[in-house]
Amino acid sequence: MSASANTGRMEQFTYDDAIVRKFAWATVIWGIVGMLVGVILALQLPKPEANLGLPYTTFGRLRPLHTNAVIFAFAGNAIFTGVYYSLQRLLKARMFSDLLSKLHFWGWQFIIVAAAITLPLGYSQGKEYAELEWPIDISIALVWVIFGVNFFGTVAKRRERHLFVAIWFYIASIITVAILHIFNSMAIPVEFLKSYSVYAGVQDAFMQWWYGHNAVAFFLTTPFLGMMYYFMPKAADRPVFSYRLSILHFWTLVFMYIWAGPHHLHYTALPEWASTLGMLFSVMLWMPSWGGMVNGLLTLRGAWHKVADDVVLKFFVAAVTFYGMSTFEGPMMSIKSVNSLSHYTDWTIAHVHGGALGWNGLLTAGMLYWLAPRLFQTRLYSKKLAELHFWGGTVGILLYMVAMYVSGVTQGLMWRAFDETGRLTHPDFVETVLRLVPFYWVRLVGGLMYFGGMCLMAYNLAMTWRARPAKYEEPVYEAPALSSQPVPAEKIVSPMEEEKAPVAGVAYSLEKFLLAAWHRRWERLPVVFSVWVAVAVIVASLFEIIPTFLIRSNVPTISSVTPYSPLELLGRDIYIREGCYNCHSQMVRPMRAETERYGEYSKPGEFVYDHPFQWGSRRIGPDLHRVGGKYPHLWHVRHMENPRSTTPQSIMPPYPWLLTDDTGYSKVQGRVNAMAMLGVPYGESINRAGEFARQQARQIGSEIAAQGGPGGLADKEIVALIAYMQRLGTDIKKAPAEPPGQPVKTAEAR
Repeated sequence: MSASANTGRMEQFTYDDAIVRKFAWATVIWGIVGMLVGVILALQLPKPEANLGLPYTTFGRLRPLHTNAVIFAFAGNAIFTGVYYSLQRLLKARMFSDLLSKLHFWGWQFIIVAAAITLPLGYSQGKEYAELEWPIDISIALVWVIFGVNFFGTVAKRRERHLFVAIWFYIASIITVAILHIFNSMAIPVEFLKSYSVYAGVQDAFMQWWYGHNAVAFFLTTPFLGMMYYFMPKAADRPVFSYRLSILHFWTLVFMYIWAGPHHLHYTALPEWASTLGMLFSVMLWMPSWGGMVNGLLTLRGAWHKVADDVVLKFFVAAVTFYGMSTFEGPMMSIKSVNSLSHYTDWTIAHVHGGALGWNGLLTAGMLYWLAPRLFQTRLYSKKLAELHFWGGTVGILLYMVAMYVSGVTQGLMWRAFDETGRLTHPDFVETVLRLVPFYWVRLVGGLMYFGGMCLMAYNLAMTWRARPAKYEEPVYEAPALSSQPVPAEKIVSPMEEEKAPVAGVAYSLEKFLLAAWHRRWERLPVVFSVWVAVAVIVASLFEIIPTFLIRSNVPTISSVTPYSPLELLGRDIYIREGCYNCHSQMVRPMRAETERYGEYSKPGEFVYDHPFQWGSRRIGPDLHRVGGKYPHLWHVRHMENPRSTTPQSIMPPYPWLLTDDTGYSKVQGRVNAMAMLGVPYGESINRAGEFARQQARQIGSEIAAQGGPGGLADKEIVALIAYMQRLGTDIKKAPAEPPGQPVKTAEAR
């Protein structure tokens, strides 16, 4: 409502653009850092020497650093940049508290620095996109609360009665991310930077991908859609194409997205009903997602001629197009027949990067270029450099994705290929890896082009900043206080002409419902609006969570499955520390190609003591769930010391420090105690964890020496890791045979 049309008490105010500038610079800096690490990782695959032989620079430790830096540092700071700028202007109010804004900024940067230090040091929970350990998780929750208080405090003191569509998406993001983070991060602390998830096996996998998929939904999608709904109309100087389509897009997306996580777990030990339900909602998600894309692109109606000359609009159009591509591909990949080919392959990597760099990255770049003259109060230094950034970044990500699509389909087809005799065509996993190396080089070129574009943007913005005035102007704005504004009659908005007409009465006829008069009421009731968002998210979540956790038949037990020994538990922690789950899965799917290659398919009951689960999401190396007993101890020693000594063409980095670093026996008792708190039945041995660990280590050490290996390894980390590796997948081998004449039962039935 314009000030001129209102006779209420007028108030003067300014906007806090200083905080926006801080978040904008953080976005650029962390974007360069995160993508530089990505380039290093892209080099490490075809060139294993790039791992440098150091524990802190291996692929397994750097990959979580890359994903966290791009998602939470780069995209996170971009979200806060867009929210802090647009929210103030949409509500005609300065942020609720300048102090909270500063605490939010510095708190978030502290979290990022903590992640950048701890992840290369190996402190990881081993859960994708949720690797950060418990003290950092608590810090994230506290900073998010600060952000939420500042956000909703600003909404409370607004001078604009109705909430614009962008704010709907911001509200959904703040509420849902809080729910996801809190429940997925529940863990038992063991020591300062070590904890165990309170969930185990199948249930932990479900919670992780309920979180993981919806972190993509409500951290990398909904806030960026909010930014699209604000910045794209601003750049095009056009209204949003359709108000009613915005409503449909928002509510269907919020309700449907939360169901889709289980599609990440097709053909795994997760109950089939859960993954099927996730698939159905994923397929339905295509419609609201494309509704948002259409709404964004058609906002440019009558302004398409501007795109050729306006680099900001080029970035926005490309970003929304990538959003459409990703949200078509995601539902397609969730279909089981497609997923059986794509899962664990580089196809998923292409899909993820198309969303993160194509959708999030290009939208962020367009926003920063649009903001730069306004934040620095001067002209953009070079439009030509911005154009070069656009074309270099767009071609780079396309090159990256095409290489990974070809690589992923090649992987999937080679894994499942059989020859005319019925045998696997490529029984040796390394054959498939070698076929992909040329595509990894192409990906590196594409990644370098995208990274080069980010560097160009940093230079362009830095030069723009240098031309800023000696002192920034702070314009004073004027608007009537909300309390002095009369409550308007209900309005409807025509999606094409944006006309407004009164709706008489309060009866909810079908016509009025379709004209969205009900939603206009909600838009001026932020508490009611937020409650309905929370209800939609929580109800959808509980429909999947309650059966998964409360119906015992979803995770049938296997009598022969026993807890990890104290030494095996230490070895498992080393496995997680080194990030082995980033390259190896531990889930044999019930497909002939998998059982022929790896052995008996994985059963739900085999993972009841896994805190956290280790099913993995990618195979750069072979699946390890049935590796126990496959090789002698000495093979593992040689393989970890120098992988090419056992597999000449391997691209795995070496881990020589495992043969020299001492096993932390002093830690084992506390870790066993924590597992016991989680319900792992250690029995009478619980108080003798250190003694049992040393006994098993001495036995393995003597067997290594007997096999012709080096002596003196009993107290080294390699022995603990070997103990864990030799245990994997062996529990079902110990299951008692059925009596003669009895029907054969599956492991689940036992």
